[in-house]
Amino acid sequence: MSKATIIAMSNQKGGVGKTTSTINLGASIAVQEKKVLLVDLDPQANTSSGVGVTAGQEHLLYDGLIGQSSAEQIIKKTDTPFLDVMPTTPDLIGFEIEAVDLPEREYQLKKLLQQVSEQYDYILIDCPPSLGLLTVNALSCADQVIVPLQAEYYALEGLSRLVQTIDLVRENLNAKLRLEGILLTMFDKRNSLCHQVELEVKNHFGRILYRTKIPRNVRVSEAPSFGKPILMYDIRSSGAQNYLALAKEFFDRQKQKQQAPLQELQTNSEPANIERL
Repeated sequence: MSKATIIAMSNQKGGVGKTTSTINLGASIAVQEKKVLLVDLDPQANTSSGVGVTAGQEHLLYDGLIGQSSAEQIIKKTDTPFLDVMPTTPDLIGFEIEAVDLPEREYQLKKLLQQVSEQYDYILIDCPPSLGLLTVNALSCADQVIVPLQAEYYALEGLSRLVQTIDLVRENLNAKLRLEGILLTMFDKRNSLCHQVELEVKNHFGRILYRTKIPRNVRVSEAPSFGKPILMYDIRSSGAQNYLALAKEFFDRQKQKQQAPLQELQTNSEPANIERL
C-alpha cells in the first residue's frame, strides 16, 4: 500500500468550522471505503469527542510527539467504519514549551505519522487555531492544506498571513506542500455579504475555492454532542449531503491533480479588497 495523502485542515481563526469539516470530510471519505485517520492536533480535543472517542491516561498524542509513545499505541477506532482517530487532551498545549529543546522540533508529527502512513489512504489533521509550533508540525508533514473559511467579514482577516506561512513552510521545511483548497463554511445564501466574500475569494484564488459550500445546519451542530459525524447521526440531513458533495469534489480534484496541477499561490499575493469588505 502506498503512503497516505496527508491533509492539514488549517485556519488560525477559531470558530470557522474547521473541526466540524475535518470530522465530516473524513467520515465522508471513509464511507467510500477509504481508510482515514483523523489527527486531533487541537488541544481543545473537539475532534476526539466529536467522533465519540476520549484519550486515555497514557499513550496520548502529546506522548507521541515527544517520542514516548508509538502511533499504534495512540490510535483508536471510531464507530464509523474505515475511520480512526489519534485523540488528544488539553495537555497537548504543553508541547510547544516541551519541544523547544527537541532536535528537528518541526518534524515531530511527521516522524510519528511515518509509522502508520502506509496503513491509510488519507490522514486529516485538525490544526489548532494558531500558527504556532503545532500547526507548523502539521504543515511540515502535509501534502496539502484545506482552509475552512467562514463566509463573514472578520474571517477574511489573516488569510494572507496563513497563505504566507504555507509558502514559508514550503520553501524551508516541506517542498511538496500546496494549498489544496479554500472551503466556505457557515454560508447563508440569503446574506449578500456571504456572496461578496465568495466573489472576493474566487477572484483572488480562482479554482482553489471549492464549489461546494457548507451552510449552517442544525443537525450538523447537534451531531458532536452525540459523538458522531453527521453521516452517522442523520444521513438524510442537508448537512450530510453537503459533506458528501464536498468529498466527491475532493476526490475529483485528487484525480485531476495527477493530470494538471491546481494553480500555485505566491508569497507576494495579497487578497484584493479584503480590507474593504
